Parts: sequence; structure tokens; C-alpha cells
Amino acid sequence: MSYKTSSSVVVAAAFIALFVPFVSCFTASDEILPKLVIDDKLSGYHGLVKENETLVEVVPEIYAIGDVCNFNIVNKHHGEAPFEIILRPNGYAELRARKTLNCEKRKTYKFEIAAVSCSGLISDNVTVHITVVDINEYAPLFLDASYVKDVDEGQLYEEIIRVEATDRDCTPRFGDICKYDILNDDQPFTINNEGSIRNTEPLDYDRSHNYILSVVAYDCGMKQSAPVMVTIKVNRICKLGWKSIPEEIDYYPTSGRKDLFPNAQLRLCDDPCHVKNVNAKLTLATSHIGKGCDRDTYSVQSQRKLCGASEESVELLPANHVPLSAGNAIKHDEGRESDQMYEFDGSSTAVAIPNDVLDHGLSSAFTISTWMKHKPMPHQDKHVKEHILCSADDHKMNRHHYAWFVRNCRLILLLRRDFSQGDLNIFRPAEWRWKIPQVCDNEWHHYAVSVQFPNVQLYIDGVLFKSENKNPEVIDDWPLHPTKGINTTLTVGACWQGSENKMKHHLRGYLAGLSVLLHQLEKPEVLACLHKCKESLEVPAMELLEPGMELLTNSELTELSIEGDNKTNLEVLVRKIGYSNSRDYPTPGRRNLHLTTSLICEGGREVKMPPAESYIMVHRPQQPNIIINGTNTVPREYHEFRQGVQVFPDLAISIEPESYDYESKNPELTNVLERRVDSCIISVYPSLNPDHETLTIPADMLAKFGISAKVSKDGVAFNNADIVFHYQEALRDVHYTNFKPAYYLNRQFKLVCSEMNGRFLSNEYIQTLTVVHPKSPTIVYTTTTTLPTTALPAASLVEENDAEPKPAHAQVVQHSVEAKQAQTIFGNYLDGSIDERAQAIVTGGGHAVTIIIVVCVGFLVLMITLGIVRIKAAHQKASQDEVQDTEMAWDDSALNITINPMEQLECDGSGAAGGALSAGKHRHAENEDDSSDDNMSYDYDDSSDDGGGNEEDDGLHRGCAPRLEWDHSTMSI
Repeated sequence: MSYKTSSSVVVAAAFIALFVPFVSCFTASDEILPKLVIDDKLSGYHGLVKENETLVEVVPEIYAIGDVCNFNIVNKHHGEAPFEIILRPNGYAELRARKTLNCEKRKTYKFEIAAVSCSGLISDNVTVHITVVDINEYAPLFLDASYVKDVDEGQLYEEIIRVEATDRDCTPRFGDICKYDILNDDQPFTINNEGSIRNTEPLDYDRSHNYILSVVAYDCGMKQSAPVMVTIKVNRICKLGWKSIPEEIDYYPTSGRKDLFPNAQLRLCDDPCHVKNVNAKLTLATSHIGKGCDRDTYSVQSQRKLCGASEESVELLPANHVPLSAGNAIKHDEGRESDQMYEFDGSSTAVAIPNDVLDHGLSSAFTISTWMKHKPMPHQDKHVKEHILCSADDHKMNRHHYAWFVRNCRLILLLRRDFSQGDLNIFRPAEWRWKIPQVCDNEWHHYAVSVQFPNVQLYIDGVLFKSENKNPEVIDDWPLHPTKGINTTLTVGACWQGSENKMKHHLRGYLAGLSVLLHQLEKPEVLACLHKCKESLEVPAMELLEPGMELLTNSELTELSIEGDNKTNLEVLVRKIGYSNSRDYPTPGRRNLHLTTSLICEGGREVKMPPAESYIMVHRPQQPNIIINGTNTVPREYHEFRQGVQVFPDLAISIEPESYDYESKNPELTNVLERRVDSCIISVYPSLNPDHETLTIPADMLAKFGISAKVSKDGVAFNNADIVFHYQEALRDVHYTNFKPAYYLNRQFKLVCSEMNGRFLSNEYIQTLTVVHPKSPTIVYTTTTTLPTTALPAASLVEENDAEPKPAHAQVVQHSVEAKQAQTIFGNYLDGSIDERAQAIVTGGGHAVTIIIVVCVGFLVLMITLGIVRIKAAHQKASQDEVQDTEMAWDDSALNITINPMEQLECDGSGAAGGALSAGKHRHAENEDDSSDDNMSYDYDDSSDDGGGNEEDDGLHRGCAPRLEWDHSTMSI
């Protein structure tokens, strides 16, 4: 038994020894390996960590499947990997740095990780790439603690000095320098983003010996450095010539005089020169503005008035007033900013002057004046004529009676005597030739020739030309021989050739303000005023002029010369030279200044001085706002319109902003007494009816003020520059007269004023004159209507002041038409004229007339309906029996006739009323010229449209035969 037992134990032990390893092997091979979940193992994980943080943002998140208990960093590619992986309860892992990292020491890390199961199984490795994100922790630092640089005065440098800064941050975002800046304000220096410093204007040793700048740098994250000091020392460099001459001088309108060079100094440096003579000349360039300088843009007519010129002078060049030859319009500038100018092209443009504009025959005394800008054409024949003004035969011949033209840079006046002006066999002066450089310098000049035969005078730019030897050259000629049937043609810009029937000798250049004054000479002071500029140089006060010094100017005050032997006094005088522009609205833009200086030392040695250049910048003025105010609607009675009413009784004109200079002196009078307008236009639409409407103007007042006016059926045009107060008074005295005011409910007048020849316009002011129509007395009617078979009682009259009127009665017939009873109108209806009765009906009896019209129309419709029924009955089939035809016929057995009581009343009063009407008509005919709605009335006629053309007169003169009316009360069909 024991043997068997021990054998069994041995067998069992052997079985266990063999089976247990097998089971263990089976369990171990059945466990799953951990695995990192990632789509792209080759790319691996990528993480970012900021320098001041430890948590790494990893993409994609670290996650593994299997019984994962831990993650290990298993392979460090570049040494240290200061990271750890922490498993979170949800199975994901987070990567953290064991300490804060420093991008400046190491920017990236690379290592591999693996997941580890609880039984110790390890997954495959996956690479992790870590980038350390920089933060802007360092400010820029300059390489040098300070900077110093020496420069010479009077120069503009491209670069004076360059500063440089660096930043310790590891990335370009925070480690690069993106900007430099100068903290000092109002310094003549600038710095760019590369740290280069330069000056913005020439430096002046006298102004500052050195400049200390505080400069800072910014990285690309805009973190600012500590400032560094930059010192720029200015070296004195002596240069001959003027110093402290500003490059630009700002000038604002209405600011008055402005000194140009208040700090000017003339430097001689170390030149040992004892001044014997010094000369300085300043030139103001204005030839590019308008006609040579800034002048008011008023029309020539207004400018002539402001200068006191004769009102009889005729202006020949407004393009809208003079017909153009052959449709060739001359180009012209409207003169909104400067003056009106006209261009002639030298081949086709010319203006023909009709005889009603200017008498073609000149008198023995006259003045012709014009502005002209002309230059010679290269390689032009010196015999070519360019006519400003020419009077020649209109056909057959080419005789020039008189002309003003340019030839070979000479200004020539031709005056041929007529055969009737003296002996045909006597030579007399006929041509004057002035050789003057102004004709061909391509600049604007004013020319005026005054003739009081045989004396001829030429004014250039308002200054009398002094005759020299053979200048002008005077040519004698025979008088013109007599001809028959030949008139003259006067042209501007060319000369008419009568035999060829075309224009020749065209002018190439510009003209403006061409005018002719007959029978008298223009005053020299007027010619000087017309040329005077509104802008000029202002000379220093004469008390500043020391002995031995001389100051000279030209007539336009655009050139100023100072000469003498005192250098110090020259500097004082130059500092006091000013500029002024008296226009309220000057032409904006640049005016160049040119200062030249020459100096001679004792011994005759000349010191050459470089010229000084500068310019005046005239700024654009604030434009004025012309405002017209008043009571827009004014009611007036009939008799006031017949006597004449003021169109603008309380008109007020104001201009804003006010003139600065005048306002400061006379603030209470600025608007009305100082500012000007040069035109006001009153427009009427529709046009006035000259039969009974007129506009009257204060002729005496206008003549006193020098304002011209032209009245037409379309309104009134006032012209010529004058102060606002005068225009305001003249406009208030414009009267409107209407002898038939009843024709209108109202009349409207539009007023627009302008300044500077239309450059500035006012608002459109509308004035309404309302006609107050008279009211007629209220008329109340009462009538009684009875059955047709009864007698017709007389109508009873009820006046407005009587008791309450009784209601009228009307019988409604079977045709459903309300028959209007006959009425008698209040007695005074027949007392007035036809015009008065018509007015009474229109104004007082409107409701009664409406009722009558409705009744008549209803009755007419009824009759038409009955007529149609009868026509249909007459055209029944022939097969219908006679009984049916009889039934459809009219039954007139009970037809009654009603007499209109109105007709009976007219018959009863035919003698008196008819006579009154006739007398009224007679009176109306006598007063037809003074008729109005007050004298008009209409005699109401109830006749049909088929009546004769003068039934009213027939009823009045033939008698009052009763008219018949249908009574449909018993009508049957």
C-alpha cells in the first residue's frame, strides 16, 4: 500500500513539474504589449514650452493602449532632457519640464518616449521634438554708452552719425531691433530705422553750438531701451554772403505787411575788406500770376470805376458781348482766381466790333488802352503785322483807316486822315512807331495811347513813355481819297481785307481789358491805377536811411535796390523790407524772391557774393459767404400794386467772414460799409407783361453810386463794384407796378449777387409778392317753387343782415332729377359792370353755380337717354304691329310748360337793368386800359352750347322774350 502511494506521489509530482511551466508559458504569451497611439510615428510628437512655464503643449496628445502604468524617456539624442511624463487618470499623459528653460541657452530638445505596462512590457519608441518659446525678457542695449560727432554749419548731411543697439532675446521677434527714435522735440534732426541720424535743415553756429539728443531703440516687440546720449557739435564755417535768409515765408490773406528777412546778416568772414561801395537788389517774381501780378478780379468796367475812369469808355473784349467772326471763338480765362484774359492764336481767332458797340470813326481826341502779352515767333518775317485793333474797308478795297499793331517788336499806331479832314495835298503825321522791349518780352504789360492830334502819347504800365531820338519814328502820309458806298469793318486780333473778303494779319498773343474812350483823354492817374498791383514789396522807413545810402524801386514795387557805403545800414534796411497783398482774396501760390549783392573794397577789389534765394507762399484765403435775407412773402392790395410796391422792402445783404483789417478798426461798420459786391441780378419768371407790368429802378441813386443797371422783361441786372450798403439801398428802392393785379395770385422775384466778377456767389433769395384779392359781400338767396299749374310768385330777397333765410324747396319728379328752382340774385348784381358781376359770381356764388351746373348736366343726360329710346323705337322691325309702335310713342297730352322766373324778372326790369348794363359796358370800354378784376363781372347765361355767338347782347337789346323749359312732371313714355 505504501509502495503504491509513493508511486502515485512520484507520478503526480512529475506531472506537476511538467504542467506548471507549460501553464506559465501560456499566460505570459497571452498578455498585450502597450502601444502609443499616433498617426505618424516618423513625424513623432511636437511640443512648445515657454521660457517662464514648465507645461509642454504636445501635438498630438500622448496616449497609449494596453495596461500602461508609466511612460519613460528612453533615448536622449542631445544629452540632457530635463522633462518628465506624468500619466493622468484618463489615460493621457502630459509632458512637463523639470525646471524653467532658457531659450537663449538652448532653443530645442529631441528625445524618444515609450509606454511601460504594469508587468514591465515596453512599447515601441516615438520621437518627441520640443521647442522653447521665447518671451521678451530683455530690452535692447546700445553698443556704446554715448556718441559724439562734429559737423560744419550750413550743410545738409545724408548721415551725421549711426547708432546701434542689440537685444539678447533668442528669436527675431524679440531679439531684432526694429526702430530708433529721438526723444527730444523741435530738433532739426531725424533718425531712420537703421539708426542713421541726419539734419533736416542747415545748422547755424550762432543759433546753437551743439545739440544733445536722447535716442532710444525698440525691438520688434516694441520693448524700449534705455536712452543713449548723442552729442552733435556745430563748427563755425564762414561763408561770404547773406545769412539767416529763410527758404520759405508763409503769408496769410488780410494779414497786412510781413517782414521778409528780420534776421538777415551779410557775412564777409575774415576777408580784410574796407567797404567802399555795397549794392543789394531784391526782386519779387510775380509774372506768372494773372497779368503780371495779383490784381482784383473785378470786371474791367468795375476796375475802371474803382480807379475813377470815364464811364464813356467802351470795352471791346467781353466775349459774351461781342459777336465773333466766322464762328472762331477766342479762348478766354473767366478770371475766377485772377483777371479775364483772351488768347489769339495768330491764324483764325478775331473779333468783329459792330458799329452800335463802338463808332468806327475815331474823334480828334481819344484813348485806346489794353493789356497785352506777346512774344516773337522764331524765324518770323520782320514785316509781318499782328493787329491789336484795325478799321479797314468792308469791301472792294483794303485801305486801313486806323490800326494799332505789332511789327518787328515795334508798337505801331496808324491814323489815316479822311478826305474831309483837310487838304488832300498836304502830308501829315499818319504813323507812330515805338521801339520798346516790353512788346516782345512775353510778359504782361499795360499799354495806352492818348491822341489829341497832332499830339500822341504812349503810356507803358501806367508810366508815360519819354520820347527819344527817332523813338517814336513818325511817318507822314496823304489823307484817304473819297469813295462811295464803302463802309468800314472794325476788328480785334486781325484786320479785315475787303478785296479778299477775309481776315489777315492775325495777332498771336494775349489781350485783356481792350477799351476805347472817344472825345476825351483818359487821365494819367487812372492809367496808373489800372496797372497798380495789389501785391508789392514794402520799402523800409526813410528815417532808417543813413547818409551816403540810397534806396530805389520800380513803379510796380517788385524791385528794390539799396546802394551806399555802409554795410551795417544795408543790413538794417534789408531786415525791414516787407511784403503785402491788399487783396482780400489773393491768388494763392508761390512768389520767388531773388537777392543779389555786390561789394567793392577800397582799392577797387570786388568781393563776389552768392545770391540768396527764397520764396513767399501765399495761402488760399477763406472764401466769403454772401448771404441775402429778408421777408420772403409780402402781401399787397390792388391799389398798392397799381401805385407800385417795393420788391425787397427789408432786404439785408451780409458777407462772412469779415475783412480782418477793417474789422479790427471798425467792428461795427465792417459788413455793410467795407465789403463790396459787383453784381446783383433780379430775375422774373415768367417774364413781365409790358402791357401792364413794369419794374422801376432808382436812377438818381444809381448814378450817384456809379452802379449801372439794365432793365428788361426778364428782370434787372446791376453791375459795377460798390460797397454792400449802396447795393442794399438800391435794391430796396426797386418797385414793381401792375395795373391788372387780379390776373395773378402772386409774383416771384429771384435775387443773386456776386463778388469778384462771379468768383463768389450769394444764395438764391426768392421774394414773393402776394396779391390780396378783395372779398365780395355774402349773398343769400331764397325762392319758392310751386306746382307747374300754379302761378309763379315773385322771388323774395334776403340780405346778409336779415333774419335766418328759409330753406329753398324743390320738387322731385319721377325721373329722379332734382330740378333747380329759378333764382333772383341780389339787386346790386346788376348795378356794376360785367367785370364786377363776374368777380362776384366767382368769389361769392361759387356754391350756387356748382348746383346749377350739376342740375343742368343731369337734365342733359336725361334728355339724351330719352332721345336714344325714341330712336330705337323708330327703327323697330316692320313686322311689328301699329299698336306696339303707338305704345312706344311719346304721350304729350299732359305736357306742361314752365316759364323761367329769371327771364320774367329780366323782362320786368329790362328798362332799368338793361340800361345799367349798357352804361356799365360803356364805362368799361372807356376804362379798358385800367381794367382789373375789380371792374370785371360775368353775366351768367343758361343758354345751351348751340346758341349764337352774342346771345348776351341779344337778350339785353332785343327785349326779354320768355324762354321755355320742359316740365317733366307728367311726362310718360
